[in-house]
Amino acid sequence: MSIAEPKNIDVLVVVPARALLLDIAGPVEVLRKANFEQDSVRFKVRYVGPLANVTTSIGLTISGIEPLPNRVSAGAMIVLAGDTTTLLDTPATVDAERQGQGDSEIVEWLRSHFADTQKLVSICSGALLAGRAGLLDGHACTTHFSSVDELRELVPTARVFDNRLYVEDGNRYSSAGITAGIDLMLHLVGQIAGPACAVAVARYLVVYLRRSGTDPQWSPWLDGRNHIHPAIHRVQDRLAADPAHAWTLGSLADIAATSPRHLSRLFNEHTGMSIPDYLNRLRIALAREILSNSRLDMEGVADRTGFASARQLRRAWGRIYPAPPSSARLP
Repeated sequence: MSIAEPKNIDVLVVVPARALLLDIAGPVEVLRKANFEQDSVRFKVRYVGPLANVTTSIGLTISGIEPLPNRVSAGAMIVLAGDTTTLLDTPATVDAERQGQGDSEIVEWLRSHFADTQKLVSICSGALLAGRAGLLDGHACTTHFSSVDELRELVPTARVFDNRLYVEDGNRYSSAGITAGIDLMLHLVGQIAGPACAVAVARYLVVYLRRSGTDPQWSPWLDGRNHIHPAIHRVQDRLAADPAHAWTLGSLADIAATSPRHLSRLFNEHTGMSIPDYLNRLRIALAREILSNSRLDMEGVADRTGFASARQLRRAWGRIYPAPPSSARLP
């Protein structure tokens, strides 16, 4: 029996002058690790930009940057990194003209090469480049809090959200700064390579699992993870990878290699909550993501998130949020 070849996905990381290094290193590290966690997809990363060499925010130089390509493949992911006005111990005025010229080249390239068959992923202030190119007109998006007002002025037809880690609108993805780029890329890996891969990568990065893009204040994907018990982490990983599954205490006890009663005690001791409470929190977080990114009716959302009915979903939701589930939908 032959083994299927992995699907290659081109990832073009657009490097501006004065690039914020973490905007590049964080998301790309997610992709690097994802390539080792599964065999169905390979993320082929290339660094492109108007300059062959760029001094980043911390003074480290990135060299060997390829020119902006004349052709971008269907299905490619274009990642726009943010930049900064100041480098480490460097005045803001240095190379400002060169930076502006480089940004204009990126904007023109985006206008002429981005297609709806591709994914546009902006990290931090990279959304300003997408906005200048007209690619956020009429779309929901976000950016670093220091750039929100500028983006709203730049793209008055866009629905610019603040207090969001990331926003998905069709094939446009945008994140706040700066580590939120990691959360967004974990979200994309989960969509493309599967939730189990996203869980494994997040665990490697000591993030454990992505935070919800729509609710940065409450993060059930991270709740109850501040412990070092490996068996409980294994159980949490499995629950987080597939919250909608009809989990039984017995099956989870098998994962933890302990008895159901002992697992219940350990779980409460190390996470501060019961297994059903933990699972319901994950399901509600998943429901919130689905509601914010689709028009699926409430019964459909309940079915996808492991609830027996929309009524059960609303009841569980009400134990966490005062507003109804419909409030989570993007306008």
